[in-house]
Amino acid sequence: MRILFIHPNFPAQFRHLAATLGSDPENQVLFATEARRPEWEIPGVIKRIFAPPTGEGMTHPILDPFLKTYQSGEAVLKLLLALKKEGFIPDLIYGHSGWGVTWFIRDVFPDARFIGYFEWYYNADGRDALFGKDKALTSAASARLRMKNAVILNDLLACDVGVSPTEWQKAQFPEPFRHKISVIHDGVKTAFFKPAPEKALGVEEMPFLQSEKIVTYSARGMEPYRGFPQFMEALEIILKEEPSCHGVIVGSERVCYGPPLPDGKTYKEKMLETLSLDPSRVHFTGPLPYGHYLKVLQASSVHIYLTRPFVLSWSLLEALSTGCVVVASDTEPVREVIVEGVNGFLADFFSPEDIARKGIAVLNYPSFMTGVKKKARETIVEKYDLIPTLSAHLDLIKKIDKQGDLGLNDNDFSKMPSINT
Repeated sequence: MRILFIHPNFPAQFRHLAATLGSDPENQVLFATEARRPEWEIPGVIKRIFAPPTGEGMTHPILDPFLKTYQSGEAVLKLLLALKKEGFIPDLIYGHSGWGVTWFIRDVFPDARFIGYFEWYYNADGRDALFGKDKALTSAASARLRMKNAVILNDLLACDVGVSPTEWQKAQFPEPFRHKISVIHDGVKTAFFKPAPEKALGVEEMPFLQSEKIVTYSARGMEPYRGFPQFMEALEIILKEEPSCHGVIVGSERVCYGPPLPDGKTYKEKMLETLSLDPSRVHFTGPLPYGHYLKVLQASSVHIYLTRPFVLSWSLLEALSTGCVVVASDTEPVREVIVEGVNGFLADFFSPEDIARKGIAVLNYPSFMTGVKKKARETIVEKYDLIPTLSAHLDLIKKIDKQGDLGLNDNDFSKMPSINT
């Protein structure tokens, strides 16, 4: 089978599925991406690079999101034409919708099966756009979101089937299209993200992991969408009341979602200027390799996860799988996973005081948290473990092989090699 993955980042949500399909020598797997990243390679998967959008000609306040997706689509179109000229005709295309990278796949490969990965649909009537606001979006802001949705609607029409990682995220899409979308999570490698036999010892680069009490936070960026300002304010309260406690923040000093600060400062800089924090007890690790990141989670006394009503982060599920006691924002995507007092605790996203009080209670009553930690891991093993989610993705591929064009039979998936667990 010839498979083409398309995503600006590599390997992103397709990491495990691409590795599994690439491990079968009878498959030819290509991955079209902007991300050169030589440190990331997957055996059996050939990376093909397309140009990222330049932003050239983008001056219109409403059309810019649409123009950016067109630039991405045009770059992928050129790559698809080159692949076709080389003789690579995919049986299956699995592409991430929303970036524009899948705009024109039907114009080059009309007969390929197309699975769309649908992560988010922008709604002007609420959700993340209105979260915490007491007035509606302006007409211009609403129109801008409509332009961002144009490529997503194109893919909803073009795809054979779609995938969304959570029920909450699927529910954001227009009702007439939801029947095309299956809820299948990317999967958590629970055999890796698991509790340490004893409290994890700090690796050489992170001796602070041997502290008596540790508050952890992890996100791709340090930004309002993931509640970074509220976390830092809560951390200030916690450290003042818990003198033996340290805070550990994993992630990059950048904004991944939403606008940056107008003065050019990062949110980390802003919060450190605003708050009174002991720098010897606050540790910014930057992005970490998985082995070190696991050590942070295993050493955590309480893990804080905050998000607007938006895409659910892998980090929450990884923390729960590792057996962390999580204090999370009481928002819709989180409530799909965490039940208050059962497998974690919920707090008001906008209240650093509430977040801190929940965190302090966890720190002060560790003996009461054994059942919560156990249930946290059970939740991920039962609902998000990588092995069954991979199987569900493979079954979906088989489901759309209506006429045998992919050359599959009943035994193909049972014999397909899987990633190491």
